[in-house]
Amino acid sequence: MHYQTIRCDRTRFRATVILPRADSGVTIGEMVAEELADCCSALRLDDDLRVVMITGGGDTFATGREKLPHDLLEGDPAERMAWFRRMGVANALAGLPMPVLAILNGDAIAHGLEIALAADLRIAVDNARLGAGPPAQVGFPFDGMTQRLPRLAGPALARDMLLTGRALSASEALDFSLVNRVVTRSTLEATVGEMVEQIIAAAPIAVRYAKEAVNAAGDLPLAQGLRLEADLSIILQSTDDRAEGLRSFAEKRTPHFTGR
Repeated sequence: MHYQTIRCDRTRFRATVILPRADSGVTIGEMVAEELADCCSALRLDDDLRVVMITGGGDTFATGREKLPHDLLEGDPAERMAWFRRMGVANALAGLPMPVLAILNGDAIAHGLEIALAADLRIAVDNARLGAGPPAQVGFPFDGMTQRLPRLAGPALARDMLLTGRALSASEALDFSLVNRVVTRSTLEATVGEMVEQIIAAAPIAVRYAKEAVNAAGDLPLAQGLRLEADLSIILQSTDDRAEGLRSFAEKRTPHFTGR
C-alpha cells in the first residue's frame, strides 16, 4: 500500500504503519487521518495478518491536534460533524481484529495519545512523554481519549491529565498501566521484535478471540463475559490449529499454525 503521508510496510504476518513527522507541531492532519483510516480498512480484511504495529517518524510518536478549519467554525453544522468524523481515526485502529502494538518512539501528545490508546499494547522509549496537551491550546478531545484514558488509568488520573494538561513520563505511564514496557532507544527494536515473534508464534484465531474477549470485558457483566469466553473456547475446539497444537505437543515439536 502506497500513501503520500504515512507508510505501511507489509511482510508475511505483520504490518508496520509509520506516521509522518509532525508538521508545525501536529502529526494527524486531514490527509494523514484519511490515509490511516484507509490503511486500517485494508488491514482489517487481511486474514493472514497476525499483528499490526504503529509508530512515529523521527523522534516522536505523534503530537498535537488539528484545529477545526476556520471556514467551518460558523458554517454548516453537518459539515463540521463530517470533519470530526474524518479526523476520528482511533476507532479504525482499535477495530482491527488482530493485536495492535503502538511503538512510542517519542512523545504521544493530544491526538497522538488518542491514537496510542487505541492500540492493544504500548511500548515506550524511556524519554517519551504521554499527555492530553494543555486544555487551552488543544481544546476538547474528539477521538476517544475521555473514554479510553479513564478505562486504562482510572478516572482520577484521567481528570488530572485532561483538566490540567499534565504529561506523564514513560516511567509514570508504566506505573499507571498506560504502557506495557519502557525501554531504552537502543533496545527498542529488540524488545518489539521479541513481543511480535511471541504473538506471531501463537495460534492466530485464538489470539484474535483473546483480544475480542478482553475488549468485551469492560462492557459486559461478568456472567455474560464468562459465556462469551466459553463460546469462543468451544469454537476454537473445531479449528485445524487446535488439532495442530495437540499433534505438535505429542510429537514434541514447534506447532505450525495456519489460522484455520
